[in-house]
Amino acid sequence: MASSTLASHFLPSLPTPNHKRLSLRLPARRLPVAAPASPSGPAAAAAARERRRFLERYGLNPDDYEEDAEPDPREERRRERRMRRSGRGEDEAAVAPVKAVERRETHKMLQVLGGKVRRRKLLSPKDRNVRPMMEVVRGAAFDILQSAGGSPASLRPGRWLDLYSGTGSVGIEAMSRGCSEVHFVEMDPWVVSEVLKPNLECTGFLDASDIHMLRVETFLDNAEKSKGRYPSFDYISVTPPYVEVNYSTLLDQLASSPLVGEDCFILVEYPLKTDMAESCGKLIKIADRKFGRTNLLIYGPTWSEKKKKVLR
Repeated sequence: MASSTLASHFLPSLPTPNHKRLSLRLPARRLPVAAPASPSGPAAAAAARERRRFLERYGLNPDDYEEDAEPDPREERRRERRMRRSGRGEDEAAVAPVKAVERRETHKMLQVLGGKVRRRKLLSPKDRNVRPMMEVVRGAAFDILQSAGGSPASLRPGRWLDLYSGTGSVGIEAMSRGCSEVHFVEMDPWVVSEVLKPNLECTGFLDASDIHMLRVETFLDNAEKSKGRYPSFDYISVTPPYVEVNYSTLLDQLASSPLVGEDCFILVEYPLKTDMAESCGKLIKIADRKFGRTNLLIYGPTWSEKKKKVLR
């Protein structure tokens, strides 16, 4: 008893124990929760409720464990398919690279073959989007036209319509040899501004030319609907990209066109294995020649065939 009294004088008093229940808030631990294979629909909702009750039973907050639930593989696959269909791919922030516009260039590989500006160099694109008539074909075409017109030394004067004109080499050749006026039909704005117009300027034929920047089919339709808007022509050249034209449809359209004059000559360049008509309206076939993989066909009035035979 004495020792107890002595200790009470020298030892500090201890607080009275609190027997109330202590509540400690500890950081939530990410505990993996075993779950069966991911269900879907009503089964998925029932599984989610059961998981929450399981966590609450052990005094855990279910919201702390929602992010640990494994994603449904089928939902992931659906999301990937939606992303692919929308063109966004897995990275929604990724931006498709802009394809650089290829710069088009020109070179002087063509020349005028005869007439006032003979041997004058002409521009042509380096790419293959424009396919000028080969010089050997162009030379043969004008020889035939001059012979059929009754004057082997020069071209019979008149108006020329150059369809699918491209570089303008055919129409320029026509003006150099005596044509008074040429209408060029070309739909490519770059070819018109960077090739056709410079060629007309360097040969001095720009003032005698009319350029129609539209599709050939549209030009022919406009001429058919508004008769009298355009003059009739003495010569028409057709030198299209082979794969982009139906020759039968095009010639049928020309056969009834008001653009075709009474004594008109139609020059057509076409590929091998292409069936061509023996006539185009009132015009008959007066020449059909082969140059490698290219054929040259010329329709003309009946009197031109007789003159051609006399000159032979």
